[in-house]
Amino acid sequence: MNVAIVGAGAAGLAAAYDLTRAGHNVVIYEATGEVGGLAAGFKAPHWDWTLEKFYHHWFASDKDVLGLIGELGWSGRVMFPRPVTVIYHNGKFHPFDSMFTNMTLFLLRHFPLWDVARFGLAGAYLRFSPNWQPLERETATEWTRRWFGRRLYDTIWKPMLVGKFGEENVKLVNMAWLWARLHSRTTTLGTYAGGFQAFLNDLAAQVQKQGAQVRLNTAVNAIRSNADGGLTIEAADGVAQYDAALNTSSPALMAKLAPELPDAYAAKLRALKSMGAVVLVVTLDRQLTPYYWHNLPKEAGFPFLSLVEHTNYMSAEHYGGDRIIYCGDYLDTDHEYFRLSQAELLERFLPSFKRFNPQFDRSWVRAAWLWKAAYAQPVPGVNHSHQIPDIRTPLKGLYFASMSQVYPWDRGTNYAVEIGRRTAHMLMADRRSS
Repeated sequence: MNVAIVGAGAAGLAAAYDLTRAGHNVVIYEATGEVGGLAAGFKAPHWDWTLEKFYHHWFASDKDVLGLIGELGWSGRVMFPRPVTVIYHNGKFHPFDSMFTNMTLFLLRHFPLWDVARFGLAGAYLRFSPNWQPLERETATEWTRRWFGRRLYDTIWKPMLVGKFGEENVKLVNMAWLWARLHSRTTTLGTYAGGFQAFLNDLAAQVQKQGAQVRLNTAVNAIRSNADGGLTIEAADGVAQYDAALNTSSPALMAKLAPELPDAYAAKLRALKSMGAVVLVVTLDRQLTPYYWHNLPKEAGFPFLSLVEHTNYMSAEHYGGDRIIYCGDYLDTDHEYFRLSQAELLERFLPSFKRFNPQFDRSWVRAAWLWKAAYAQPVPGVNHSHQIPDIRTPLKGLYFASMSQVYPWDRGTNYAVEIGRRTAHMLMADRRSS
């Protein structure tokens, strides 16, 4: 069977891995000059490792991507340090990343015992209950306000939700999304020696070794059905025929690329709401803070959602001694940050560094990079499971697998690997039964 895959991110590469192992011919079309999708990285000339354009890490519970790495014999290349995440409260940063240790200590110091008890009981329910379906029937705002109480909602959950989805979307996001974040995530965070780009390059090399073609800088312009049941791919390098195709792009691009999709399916694609991402990476000549991940409430006046000091997680020796700072935000694509240049955003962001370290001076800055993505964070509304388009599209042989469909789980390479491999096996099973 000849299969086309649109997108050389983790989902597309994972699907290609299983398809080529089963003996099928695979061609992967990638519009950019590298594999990896949103997990792709970049590298300054004096760095030994690549750095993700948009901050990434794995959790110890990410069984799909870690399982694939284990299958390939690469587990020795994965490392799991224990960095510290903090929240901002009353003008100070407080460690807040373990429900049974520093989170409890923070709450005992700042809230009544009744609030601490509510946090423990509601948090334990979310952590240990496997039943997420009832939670998608109401918003995260409603559920957390009711069960955690107003004080904890205002201090912890509202800043997270507003920062992640914006004021305009905070009352849309359902509670199953928050359940998924609390239910499975771990305090140890994992990465791959050399960075995520190294892992994705290794995976691409493996699928090529198994017979796949990876065509970089080759955008797909259209996917059309044939009278004989096959599919035509119209791409920048020409037109080709395939027995089946898997598209791993955004829902909006899927609707555009496959104009023959029935109106009802295309409408579902277009109805899926998402946020874009803007990330400014700044390198300094010295450490800014002692912490890794800083969760920042928008109401406190910070110009971004989070500040992540990557070199408090991975050693600066991998990056030529540079201290690496991510300043990131999820935003609607009409936000002004999508129009501002790197220099303009640097001027906007740098003054806030003094709030993290009063000694900060602009002379500490070595370099900066700006990355933007229009499709970075799905916004799952109430009863979202009923709104998700099927992986099997109504066009015979055409499949769609995106981060909007990994729900209730949040986007990430682990779930991209899972949906990519699941779709590959679905595709092969459909072919055998046809």
